[in-house]
Amino acid sequence: MGANLITIQEYKLHNSINSTNQDAQLKALIPQVSDLVKSYCRRTFIDHFDEIKTEVFDGGYNTFLLKETPIVQIISVSESDNYGQTYTKLTKFQDWVNQDDKIIGLTAGAFKHKINGYKVDYFAGYEAVPQDLRLAVLDLVQYYMRNDSAVHNTKSITPNTMQVEYITSANFPVHIKRILDQYMADYA
Repeated sequence: MGANLITIQEYKLHNSINSTNQDAQLKALIPQVSDLVKSYCRRTFIDHFDEIKTEVFDGGYNTFLLKETPIVQIISVSESDNYGQTYTKLTKFQDWVNQDDKIIGLTAGAFKHKINGYKVDYFAGYEAVPQDLRLAVLDLVQYYMRNDSAVHNTKSITPNTMQVEYITSANFPVHIKRILDQYMADYA
């Protein structure tokens, strides 16, 4: 799903790790955790800061809600009369305007229903992962590292016996979930 939200070096520095013993496991785990966070939050954060994001809409509404935020720059809003085979640019401040993460049509019945009728090209996201989100990703990687990349708890029953209890809840640890929920895209 694009760029990792943290690097192995950032994880090792955060946890004061100097050895290379866990590098192979971290190399596999960090992309998985990055993809998990992006999927959970329904956005990529850094993938489209300097790489164009293109979204295609069918119309039928006066507003298009863009998936990636915050918006850095709208490159173009275009319309197609041939199901997306070719597009013609619409004029900003005449046909459309953007407000936050929305493209708003300025004419009556602005974005008529057309299959693949509208295309928006834009840059969005962050140049660098916000510090609180970075900390949540670091903690989530650490959480999986401590649990052998599985969601379970171990507890002693007797001095010679350990019991593994697999957690059936899909919830993140509370301190991580609190941060991720702040970054979750809300399409409502």
